[in-house]
Amino acid sequence: MAVRHSCAKVELSVKDPKEETGTIFVKATWHPTKFSLAVTDGQDAWFCHASDGEVKLRAEQWDQPVSEYLDLVDRYLGLQQPGSNYSFEDAGNGQRRLSWTFERKGTKLEWRWKLQPSPNKKKTTAEVLDFLLDANIRLSDEVVRKTQAFEKLKQEAERCLQQSERFQSEKTEFESAVYSKFVAVLNSKKSKLRDLRDRIAKVESKGKSPVKAEEEEDLDRSSENTELYEGTDEEAMQIDPEEKEETSDAVTSRKGATSRGRGHKKTRS
Repeated sequence: MAVRHSCAKVELSVKDPKEETGTIFVKATWHPTKFSLAVTDGQDAWFCHASDGEVKLRAEQWDQPVSEYLDLVDRYLGLQQPGSNYSFEDAGNGQRRLSWTFERKGTKLEWRWKLQPSPNKKKTTAEVLDFLLDANIRLSDEVVRKTQAFEKLKQEAERCLQQSERFQSEKTEFESAVYSKFVAVLNSKKSKLRDLRDRIAKVESKGKSPVKAEEEEDLDRSSENTELYEGTDEEAMQIDPEEKEETSDAVTSRKGATSRGRGHKKTRS
């Protein structure tokens, strides 16, 4: 696990009557099996280096693995937790005891760590303030990026909304046009159906079946398309001499064939 840093502003629940302020800043550096603290109230500063052995001993006292113990300490010192009482009391010789409460399986417990006075309180306070300033700059940059991303998403949402409204308008216009065409076609079909119904009614009123009436209409149309012969009776009676000759020959041939047939029958009898 990589080394992490955190800094929490802690409002003290149990204030030291000797102190004018009830706020401290707790900067923590977290390692896989140990941690260190730097605390300042703006005037003085204190520090604590919890070694691997000390953390392991505390974890064993609470029947916890080291990782679980560190996670719990990080939870309460990395950010002030509501419902927890924090205190920063004088432990003599310039030392301070930082403690906080929490509940575990329905029981309210308290953990505490003793801090030593910083040999260079100005430097320690400056380090805490520098960390807070850097964190504030990072947060400000992140806020700017988030704001820009939000504005971009807002513009994209507005563009999508306008596009959706345009699509809806086009859809409505298309449906209106299609509906108008459909109504026109439907009315045309209804008109043709009414004409057919009227024709059927007229035919039935005359006692004719629709099929027969249709045949008569076809016959009438055929008669109208037939060309009338406009010649005289004399022209119709005129026969071409060659046609007369061919007709006479044909008649003579049929008579001869008939006579032969009859003579053949007499010979056999």
